[in-house]
Amino acid sequence: MAHICLIEDEQKVAAFVSKGLEEQGYKIDVANDGASAKALLEKSNFDLLILDVMLPDINGIELCRQIRSIDTKTPILMLTALDQIQNKVSGLKAGADDYLVKPFHFVELLARIEALLRRQKAVETTAHVLVFDDLRLDTWSNIAERTGRQIALTAKEYTLLELFMNHPNKVLSREYIAEQVWKIDFDTGTNFIDVYVNYLRKKIEKGFNNKLIHTVIGMGYILKSEK
Repeated sequence: MAHICLIEDEQKVAAFVSKGLEEQGYKIDVANDGASAKALLEKSNFDLLILDVMLPDINGIELCRQIRSIDTKTPILMLTALDQIQNKVSGLKAGADDYLVKPFHFVELLARIEALLRRQKAVETTAHVLVFDDLRLDTWSNIAERTGRQIALTAKEYTLLELFMNHPNKVLSREYIAEQVWKIDFDTGTNFIDVYVNYLRKKIEKGFNNKLIHTVIGMGYILKSEK
């Protein structure tokens, strides 16, 4: 069953929602503020986030925006006691997928969750193959190919390539790459990012005239076609 992160500072609401969802078979982790929510998100992968707008240390809309800057896929359902159009618009613009106003009936919350999970499953079913130019990456089989020729990659090279293919035509800094692939802060005194990018570049570009991974001096790397 799906793993859900509930970010809610009202103890009674958090207890009510988590108990109800656990009875439906869902696995629930609860965070009572933004800081603890970020800690949970760093160590676990969730299928859905339920995010309250009113948190003690950060506005939920701003937290949603921060989450979306590093996670574009996980569905986010926002909860709020503020029944105003502007709050709904702000939440959706920040990256929320749906919006539910307190007080709500549990059956409605459950229906919204089920709908978001169905939608996400449909998206994942059709989007497991990433394609850029003549490069293809199947995220189910973990197989990379270029013009039909399979490319042997190490685990880190695969994760690095997946990161590039999920962000085509965008400059990725060394700091961002270190955080996403190695889950560490980048040490400017080391060149391991450059070393691994060079390994990957050689493997996917060997024998091809069209280079795909380019260095942007002073900024990082970008996956783009020279055509």
